[in-house]
Amino acid sequence: MSSENGVIWDESALRRAIEAAEVALWTWNVDTDALQLDARAYALWGIADGIAVAFEDLSTHIHPADRDRVRAAFTATRAGPGAYEIDFRIIFNDEIRWISARGQGGDVGIVARTMSGIFLDVTGRKRAEEGNELLAGEMSHRVKNLLAIASGLTTITSRSAESAQDMAEQLIGRLTALGRAHDLVRPIKGSDGHATLLGDLLTVLLAPYDDKGAFAGRIRVAVPRMGIGENSSTSLALVIHEMATNALKYGALSDEAGALDLSCIAEDDDVVLIWTERGGPTVTPPSDADGFGSGLIKRSVERQLGGSIDYDWCADGVIITLRMERKRLAA
Repeated sequence: MSSENGVIWDESALRRAIEAAEVALWTWNVDTDALQLDARAYALWGIADGIAVAFEDLSTHIHPADRDRVRAAFTATRAGPGAYEIDFRIIFNDEIRWISARGQGGDVGIVARTMSGIFLDVTGRKRAEEGNELLAGEMSHRVKNLLAIASGLTTITSRSAESAQDMAEQLIGRLTALGRAHDLVRPIKGSDGHATLLGDLLTVLLAPYDDKGAFAGRIRVAVPRMGIGENSSTSLALVIHEMATNALKYGALSDEAGALDLSCIAEDDDVVLIWTERGGPTVTPPSDADGFGSGLIKRSVERQLGGSIDYDWCADGVIITLRMERKRLAA
């Protein structure tokens, strides 16, 4: 217990506050490289409590991509005055954890050649930041796609319109349908999980892209009557929306002679959806096969639909095969 300016500090109360904040304590002897950790720090790093630990021992637990940066940063802290904070990853039983090491640089507060500081587990915050970055990237991608779609829809509408008024009415109708389709690629709060029909879902999603007049009916959907759940319909809608966007920008739907066929077959525990484009421009595999859009499709198919996606880059039109788990589609 100590007193400063008439305020009495109870050591046990401070310890309880540290434990409540989930702060791990450490000291580092700058000459011998020896570390002393409290019980929470040992647990945080996945090291048996009480064993002798040097800085290099902890380094073996640091993610290889961060190891050199952390070593350099800790060395630099002795030369720079003021508070420091270093965030890095460690590997803990095949799990990635984020740790924040904090202290005072420039040997401030050093006692008997020993510096003190804290470790904090910031894994939750880092995952939230990564999620926000992914969401921001997805939103940017979707906005760019929507602008490209609006341009493409204007082009295909102009082919069949007989007047400016007719074109305006058709385009408004397509953009309205696009809005309905876009609603299907985001989760709906309060959903009670009722299923929709696969054929209805595909028809709504692709309606904005089909021509009218002389070019009507170039999108054909032939799938069995099959109900799908609310969760899977959201994921599948996102995938189909992305594929239709690519077809409009680069594939069969970018050409008035192009056509799109969707068919579906059941194989054991899987449902296989086959997307076939014909009559468009000559097809070549994209140079950005690992781009954001492709990654978005792959993640949705594999993680939400429990399936896989394969591309056959035929010169006269791409053929995409979506394989999904039947039980996932019902969820």
